[in-house]
Amino acid sequence: MGGAALALLLAAGLCAAQYEEYSVRGFPAAALEPLQGAYTRALAQYADAQWAESARGLEASLRLHRLLRDSEAHCHRRCAERDPAEEPPAEEPPAERDPAAWEWEREMQLFEPLLRRAGCLRACKRDLPVFQLRYPPAQTLRDFQRRLPYQYLHYALFKSNKIEKAVSAAHTFLQKNPKHEMTLKYLNYYGTMLDVDEYLVDLEAQPYEPIFVRSVKLYNNGDFRSSAADMEQALAEYYKAYEDCLASCEGAYELQEFKDFYPAIADHFVSVLQCKVDCETELTPNVGGFFVEKFVATMYHYLQFAYYKLNDVQDAVRSVSSYMLFDPGDAIMQQNLVYYRFHRERWRLQEEDFQPRPEAVRYHNRTAAQKQMLDFARQYLQDDDEMEVDDGEGLEAQDLPSDGEFEGEGDYEEGFFSEWWQEPKTKGDKDDQGF
Repeated sequence: MGGAALALLLAAGLCAAQYEEYSVRGFPAAALEPLQGAYTRALAQYADAQWAESARGLEASLRLHRLLRDSEAHCHRRCAERDPAEEPPAEEPPAERDPAAWEWEREMQLFEPLLRRAGCLRACKRDLPVFQLRYPPAQTLRDFQRRLPYQYLHYALFKSNKIEKAVSAAHTFLQKNPKHEMTLKYLNYYGTMLDVDEYLVDLEAQPYEPIFVRSVKLYNNGDFRSSAADMEQALAEYYKAYEDCLASCEGAYELQEFKDFYPAIADHFVSVLQCKVDCETELTPNVGGFFVEKFVATMYHYLQFAYYKLNDVQDAVRSVSSYMLFDPGDAIMQQNLVYYRFHRERWRLQEEDFQPRPEAVRYHNRTAAQKQMLDFARQYLQDDDEMEVDDGEGLEAQDLPSDGEFEGEGDYEEGFFSEWWQEPKTKGDKDDQGF
């Protein structure tokens, strides 16, 4: 990866080009308005070639969307913790009781904590400014999730002669849509006007992304201690972002038709479940134009290498066991685990050291259960024609100006390489023998 591009990735989290500092309660009152109205007005200005006005409107819409997303996460974090005393006890239907009466009681027990959480969310949202505005339609939220506003924004900025900001907006769009040919051509064209490397900033980068990239660079430079520390931080930040993504899936629901009680509940539940399953894909980072496959597993992969190099075999074993949760068929990792077991006395390893880390187990079990439930819904509910499970929508071509004057493909993509370990041969680097 080029040094300049990497430096920009590392600086992305510090860039305030698009979002000023604010809290969910402290957003400027003068800037508050319904997201749908602000976005629609900006697109109308775009269609009328009012480039400067459209760019300002699109940037305002992006800030409003960020506010809505952060406010949703704030309330769901606040209401997620439950008092264990409120949890209904697990019971089996007594043989002497009426099964129908028992089922009714269980349903009441199920809905009681749901009603408590609903009340908590309602009280929280009552105090936040963004929820006093009309909630945007689901399609608009999908547009922002796919970063579609940035496709318009980069061209409006270009026509406003703000090339540097146009580069950042185009790059931000391409981070989610790396094969979008027209935007690649525009970015390639911008490269003929200025050195774009300085402005290749992802304005929507998650906090863990630059930390992950920095950790990989440190690993490749042989600084395993710093690499491990950064990768641990990247993992923690990723799990926070994952919780926020799950929370954002539980926002307002757009009721499109009237249904019976249970089909209506199932319809809403499956819609939310699909969104939660998509969080893994949504949070997968794009590094140098390529998505990092099996991202969570990859972080444990690097941790295993780094800890082994530091002669911290106990943490290395836990990391490889965590990796195996997500990719149990990896032959190299299987061999490494056999190696550790063979030399367990040498490193004084106990059986509990071969257990995956708790946060990895929680994440794996949660994502696996969500996928299984979604498969169940597709199998047993879709055919009833009462349910529509959203499989996601591909990015449609937009009515942007003709790109006939551009030739060739964008060439900003860079390789993302790492030295993958095959089998441990030594106990660690000489500098770390005394660990």
